[in-house]
Amino acid sequence: MTYDRLVCANCAAPVSEGRCPVCRASRERLQQESPWSGLNPMTLIVLLAVLIAAVALLAHQTA
Repeated sequence: MTYDRLVCANCAAPVSEGRCPVCRASRERLQQESPWSGLNPMTLIVLLAVLIAAVALLAHQTA
């Protein structure tokens, strides 16, 4: 999830603007890199399809 659409519960401003300390802390936390941050939803769908195909192929070979 990106922070550009989030609204701060503390100041009711967009988190991306960083108007209050809560916004700035949330923005910093969301900007930290994670291993999955660079993957878009289509990439995840393709990876899931490949995993399902691999499991089906293994199941077919053992049967």
